[in-house]
Parts: sequence; structure tokens; C-alpha cells
Amino acid sequence: MDARPIPTSHRDSRHEGLGSGERGNLALISVHGDPAVSKGREALGALNVYVRHLGEALARQGWRVDMFTRRSDPAQAQIVEHGPNCRTIRLDAGPDTFVDRHHLYDCLPEFLESFLEFQVRSRVQYALVHTHYWLSSWVGMELRKHQLFKQVHTYHSLGAHEPEGDLRPGILNGLELGVAQERLETERRSLAKSDLVIATSPQERDSLRRLISDEGKIEIIPCGTDLQTFACLDQDAARQQLKFTPVQKLVLYAGRFDPRKGLDTLVRAMADDAMAGHGDSQLLIAGGSRPGQADGQERDRIESLVETLGLSARVRFLGRVDQDLLSTYYAAADLCCMPSHEEPFGLAALEAMACGTPVVASAVGGLNFTVLPEQTGLLVEPGNSSQLAQAIARMLGDRSWAAHLGRASHARVEAHFSWDGVAGRLDQVYGELLKDLHSEFFVAMNVPSGLMHR
Repeated sequence: MDARPIPTSHRDSRHEGLGSGERGNLALISVHGDPAVSKGREALGALNVYVRHLGEALARQGWRVDMFTRRSDPAQAQIVEHGPNCRTIRLDAGPDTFVDRHHLYDCLPEFLESFLEFQVRSRVQYALVHTHYWLSSWVGMELRKHQLFKQVHTYHSLGAHEPEGDLRPGILNGLELGVAQERLETERRSLAKSDLVIATSPQERDSLRRLISDEGKIEIIPCGTDLQTFACLDQDAARQQLKFTPVQKLVLYAGRFDPRKGLDTLVRAMADDAMAGHGDSQLLIAGGSRPGQADGQERDRIESLVETLGLSARVRFLGRVDQDLLSTYYAAADLCCMPSHEEPFGLAALEAMACGTPVVASAVGGLNFTVLPEQTGLLVEPGNSSQLAQAIARMLGDRSWAAHLGRASHARVEAHFSWDGVAGRLDQVYGELLKDLHSEFFVAMNVPSGLMHR
């Protein structure tokens, strides 16, 4: 690749005419979470939703937002325009097919080259790069060896965690030992070297300090939720649309199939003696899986457990559910359950609360921040199926109280977790970071083809 410095006098023509409110060019890097993925596709998850809504909200603040991700299908458009000054740019890196995030590390050098090539071709430069997840942070830190900009990083999850009764860093399931060690090292460097790290809750900040490093600057800015998609709907109307009766007792789980999500705990809770008075209740599981992959294997395990416990008639696997329809399921449910063993934030909890549905969740990570016990829901000990069953039974047994919690949940989300509010806070910290950035962003880009590869 014949890369040359990009003159600061050039700018991407699509950004002309922003007016006095313009902030500048901003890159959001999300290697494995495609912000432009179609609703209902296998790769749609919390990270995709987070980056897409964040990018759109930052564009409304006046930023010119480019969201970079990996192209996983040759039929996908390279550039997807989401609205004024917000677009997704898909880069070629690795095979032209879907690759699970646990196997993307070897694709990162090619992703970096494609990023640099795009900049040269488009004559666009970024004063600020916000990376998401450790794979993207690796790209951002390598990019800083060739360019001058401010890097902000959000972890979304950690490779270092606390195994039960042990404070030594653990290894995330699905990663080979060498890659797992690289992840831990990348996470350590991200905290020390980034200009700013965004923690989505006080609990995540504490975990970063306890498990990774005392170095680096951390700012707490929570996740947001789409208050138009996830809004208070009439429960009876939602149930009528989904063909449930007004008197049915519905417990909803929304998320991926992953052992860390604690779905087995929830299934066992449905069979617990504490639920004896609610034998007519149903568990609805919304989430897709890929046969043969790790999440498909987890779904097989959960389905087997359901059958073993004799719950087949009371558990429904809904598969992938589009966001618009998911809001109807949230509204129809008596409660949403998040039995996670670990959860940096827990976007599904916010979505349910925005729909006026109370949450029963494990007292882990960001869920301690999102869910207020006895005010917007209940928190229980992670992995404790009996305690979870008691909390579910309590809420199903007092629908008037549950409805009160639901109204308080919606009010909390509306006041503290809108995307425009989150983007407004980020806009402020971005501005502080850029005050001392030199006007010449690009200091060296003579990167021969292949130099990035190890």
C-alpha cells in the first residue's frame, strides 16, 4: 500500500455545509459489531445497537461520524448512510464470510490496512477515534503509531474477570490461550494508553481498577436506549397482538445464548418449589443462535435442560426477534429476567424498563446501577435459582406492585438513559480532549503493504 500523508486542507465533501454547530470528524471503530446489520440477522447484538444509536446521536450533536466495521459478506454495501453525517463503512479483512469475534484476532492487521487505505482514498482524517471492545482497541492503538489523534475506548466486556472465590484474571470462553493472553494485554494497555476510557457504570469502573490497572483516566457515561422503539405500550394491546391472554403469567428473557448469561439458572428457577403457585406461568426466550457455533451449543444445552426438568410446555424459544417486535414482547411480559453471571451494563434491562416492564436481575456489574431494588425491580444473588424463583414468584403474585415498578422503571430510563443524553455527555468530554490536540493530525503514514502483518 502506497500510503501518503493526507493534507489537512482536504476534507470529505459529504461533510460540507454543517454550519456553526459542526464538531469535526469522528471515527467509531467496532470491528465485529456491524452498526448497519439488518434487523433480525445473526450478528445483531447489544454492541451493534449501542454503536449505531450512539453514532446517530453524536451526528445530531454536530459530529461527522464514520462507524468502521468488518464486511462479512461480499454482497454487503461498503458504505451505508444512516442519515446526515452518519455512515457505516465496512472494511475488507479476512474471509468474506461471518467470523465469530473469538476468531477475529488474526484479521486485525488487514483491518488496520483497510482503514488506512480508506483514509487515503477518501482524504478524510479523524481528530478523535472511539474504539469499542478489545479488538477495536488493538486497531486504535496500532493506528496511533502512524497518526495523531485522541483515542477513547469502551470495553463492553472484559477478558479479566473474577472466578468464584478467586481474584486471579480468568480467561474468556472460546479464546485460544495465546489470543486470550493477547486480549488481557490489550485490555491492560487500553486503560493505560487511551486518552480516556468510558465505563458504563460505577461497577464497571471499579472492575477496571480492581482487575486491570490503576493507570489511565475513566469517565462514567451509561448506555442509552431508543425511547421511540422502546416505549410504554398497553400490556393488554401487546398481548392481543402476540396472541396471549390478559391473565397469562409471562416471564421474558431477551439476549444471546451464552453460559455467562445464566439462562440455566432461570430455567431451574421456573421449576423451583417457590414457583408452585405459578405453574401456569410461561418463560419466553428471545434470542437467536448459530447451529454448530458456541451459542448454538449453549441453546442445545438449555433445550436439553428444559426437557429434563419437564418444562417443555412452559418454555417457548422465540428465536431472533426484530427490535420493533421485541418492544411488544417486553410490554406483554409481567417481568423481564436477566440472570447473568457477569454483565458490564445490561442493555436488555434498559429496553425492558423503557417499555414499562420491571426487571428481576442478578446483582452483578452494571445491573446494580441500572436496576434499583424495590423501586424498579429486584436483584438476586447470581447463580441462585431458588432466590431467583422467589423474586419471580413475588412479582407474579402482586401484579399491581409489579405495574408500579414498571412505571418507575420507565421514568428512570426517560430521565437518565436517552441516547441524546448519552451523546451530549460524550460531546462534552470529546471537546475537553480535543482542546490540546495539534492541528496537524497525521504525522506519518508511509506504511508499505504487508508491514502490518506479523
